[in-house]
Amino acid sequence: MNRTGDLNIYKDALLVLGTAGVVVPVMHRFRISPVLGFLIAGAILSPKGLGALATAAPAVEWFTITSPERVSVLAELGVVFLLFLIGLELSFERLLTMRRLVFGLGLMQVTISAGLIALCAIAFGQQPMPALVIGAALSLSSTAIVVEMMAQKKRLSTSAGRTSFAILLFQDLAVVPILFMLGVLDPTAGGSLATSVVTALVQAAAALAIIIGVGRFMLRPLFQMVAQTHNHDLFIAATLFVAVGTSFATAAAGMSMALGAFIAGLMLAETEYRRAVAAAIEPVKSLLLGVFFFSVGLSIDLEVLIAQPVAILASTFGLFSLQAVVIYALARGFSISNPAAIETASVLAPGGEFAFVILTTALSYRLVSAEAANMLLTSVALSMAFIPVVWHLGRLMAQRVSPAAPIDPELTVLPGADAQAKALVVGYGRVGQLIGEMLAEHKVPYIAADRDPRTVTEARHNGKPVYYGDVRQMEFLKHCGLDTARAAIITIHTQSEIDQIVTALRSAYPKLIIVARAKDALHARRLYALGVTDAVPETIEASLQLSEAALVGLGVPTGLVIASIHERRDVFRAELQGAASAAGRETRAFPRRRQ
Repeated sequence: MNRTGDLNIYKDALLVLGTAGVVVPVMHRFRISPVLGFLIAGAILSPKGLGALATAAPAVEWFTITSPERVSVLAELGVVFLLFLIGLELSFERLLTMRRLVFGLGLMQVTISAGLIALCAIAFGQQPMPALVIGAALSLSSTAIVVEMMAQKKRLSTSAGRTSFAILLFQDLAVVPILFMLGVLDPTAGGSLATSVVTALVQAAAALAIIIGVGRFMLRPLFQMVAQTHNHDLFIAATLFVAVGTSFATAAAGMSMALGAFIAGLMLAETEYRRAVAAAIEPVKSLLLGVFFFSVGLSIDLEVLIAQPVAILASTFGLFSLQAVVIYALARGFSISNPAAIETASVLAPGGEFAFVILTTALSYRLVSAEAANMLLTSVALSMAFIPVVWHLGRLMAQRVSPAAPIDPELTVLPGADAQAKALVVGYGRVGQLIGEMLAEHKVPYIAADRDPRTVTEARHNGKPVYYGDVRQMEFLKHCGLDTARAAIITIHTQSEIDQIVTALRSAYPKLIIVARAKDALHARRLYALGVTDAVPETIEASLQLSEAALVGLGVPTGLVIASIHERRDVFRAELQGAASAAGRETRAFPRRRQ
């Protein structure tokens, strides 16, 4: 037994776990993206990072990765599980609805970008065949990083998110024919080119047909049988088996593992086990994705970066610029809005993880030179490290160039003086809408105001008396009928704005009934001190409603429960009002000294 070799395996695992459990949380404390944290840690702990000092200081070797190849094998599973979860969020029907962007915009982006990058490579001295391979590799963006970041920021459902995902999805599908192309271009492979292409396509089609056919008939019964055991561990094992098993099947057929996982996710998305499967695999996916980002950092060759900084930085900037222009122009051509096109172009401009697969495979087939491959791999890894920064800049630019949405003039037409509203609802979000429904049900005329044009437009289309304007401006609220209203109900959630509105209303209308939403008991005390008639703390009200539901469910008579809840609510109200009055008397008796 090779004890040193065993220790190296454990040491590499320990360094990866240390990065995930220690380094990344520390970087998160300083507001550094976890993705960037893994990339930086990988670059530092690589054999060509700290490992370069091992000859002078042998002890450094214990703090460097011994076998990046072992880490990369494990890291590939991170991309597999990411695509598996993406498939779960889609379905074959939803994929068909996205076909215009996937097979239209995505196809044009890969084709045009690959062609232009290939022409640039030829201009810098590459032969046509290596240039074509380089163009294909660099035309692909990073699915792993982009989807993970957009999911964390809840941007996947936006126009930019959907457009980016559609392009990324086609890019992932394009990896299959690109790898086929490398296989048939392999100078050591025998047989004719046409025969190789036809064989590869037939093999891929047969594999996909078998996977989809078996999955359609077997997945639901499999998970039903596992679920009946009520054993969570078995459910996780079945989920991992399906994800990795389909990935293995597509890899054996010469396609990417990620494509197999994506198809498995699509099939499971049609079942009732979709949410449970996603919850079971999420922790595994997050850890393995971290390992993937770490492995990308390992591929950053600091020696090459130091030896050829100008060439690498120029190629990285050139890739950013070319991809951004192509993606932006195509997105606008497909009627994507200007801000969404800018954001999409910025987040997809850097290179992606499949460039490593394509360039490494091409290097093994001797389709590209070792020097060109090393420089390009370092450039791609560097570009991936800057994805969070470039995306942030793109979003800022999109916000800056985006003109303010035109407001329908009808939304700003205020009610006439004869509109005898008894209540003014300030804020028409979910809380304000429910209050408006209750007022209408009891035939109490009201007017609502909100500063979100979309909310007002939707409400007006539904026949609601809602008007657009800045609810913080007293003059606007007066035009909404304060002179005739008996009550103002404040439903917005920003504490400082609530305080500001309450102060202005109480000063101008001493007899007005003011009911305000409060975040907690402390905020409610402050509102009582400012003069509200009633404050409703969210935390207290939620606990009272939970108590009511629990007591009724436990068999306590409903009448007794409602009576006790009302009594407890009155006690809380009296305590808060008393605390506010005491604080006011103390302030008047002992005023603060001016600083």
